[in-house]
Amino acid sequence: MKRVVLIAAATGVLTLGGCATLDAPACPVGQEPMRTAQLFFGRNIGDKPGVSDAAFRKFVDEELTPRFPAGLTVLDGGGQWKGAEDKLIREASKVVVLVLPNGEGSRKLNEARKAYTQRFHQDSVLLITQAACVDF
Repeated sequence: MKRVVLIAAATGVLTLGGCATLDAPACPVGQEPMRTAQLFFGRNIGDKPGVSDAAFRKFVDEELTPRFPAGLTVLDGGGQWKGAEDKLIREASKVVVLVLPNGEGSRKLNEARKAYTQRFHQDSVLLITQAACVDF
């Protein structure tokens, strides 16, 4: 299985995560502790571009929206990694950002990742979760 590091180019921000636990932060007045999840969906099938905007929209409509009806954000991104024979591989991606109540959503996130890997013949979907303070 290849290891993938993707950069959310649309936001200009690189987010790194790796927490073993998500302790609730001490939030400022007016904000509540929640968590964010970022899903990084590669758009190549094999070594060629393959997941069109329409196909990804259909995936969002059929797989993500039913699991996360409160809302989500979809960003365009791009990533790169070292593939076989130490060759640099670049790939367009979609980055989905979700805000979730603490302790909720893990099963749904993993179901969505599995659905994408099966539908589009992917090796993996990167998931990053982080504790956050939120106010809507």
